[in-house]
Amino acid sequence: MFIDTHCHLTDKYNDGADGAISRAIENNVGIMICPTADPNDIESALQIANSHKNIYCTIGIHPECAPVDASKYLTDTVLTNPRVVGVGEIGLDYHYSPETRTQQIELFEQQLDIAKKHALPVAVHTREAEEDTATILRGDIRGVMHCYTSSWDLAKKMLDRGFFFSASGILTFKNSDEVRETFSKIPTDRIVIETDAPYCAPVPYRGKTCEPAMVVEVAKVLAQIKNLQLDALEDILMQNVKKLYPKIDI
Repeated sequence: MFIDTHCHLTDKYNDGADGAISRAIENNVGIMICPTADPNDIESALQIANSHKNIYCTIGIHPECAPVDASKYLTDTVLTNPRVVGVGEIGLDYHYSPETRTQQIELFEQQLDIAKKHALPVAVHTREAEEDTATILRGDIRGVMHCYTSSWDLAKKMLDRGFFFSASGILTFKNSDEVRETFSKIPTDRIVIETDAPYCAPVPYRGKTCEPAMVVEVAKVLAQIKNLQLDALEDILMQNVKKLYPKIDI
């Protein structure tokens, strides 16, 4: 069984989330984790997770939503829900809105404090913000660098701090040699996989709406990089998810 650790099931699919979930199960993707990015997605994510025994969620607010008061949405009631396994996706993204850097940092730090309070791991988004990300992610915080495409330098720092790294469909892209090189260096017991659906559809599905079922293609490329049989990698990835998200019943 494969696990898609980051798929936005609250987004629109041709026949809804139920169709995407069914196709994933048919393709040996037995567990899916649905993150939130927009506060307005939280209720829908919880509903999906509460309606499917194989769906969990992480609750967080994406940096593009800054400024916003996360405490209004990441409440004790929400984060103690047994289907909520982490806080995410949270982080920093200076690609489109560098002018909101200060507000992004405030939102990021606020959500990290909330995660610490609830002893939950975090799913971190970082784009063109490596220095600030490394500075902020210190101390007693654990989690995963979601859809990791940043440098090996940042990866080394976060490895030393106990973080996991999630490989997405980007790992399969023809122009992603640097990403593949980075994942060749990351220890196998610190890697998980994701689709980031409906984005970043892997080869051979480029140009199509990405779905959790496609995470197997990421696993195939990762197995080649790590010189492992696919079934051996499958077992390793399940153990890694157990360590990353202890609340998940695998």
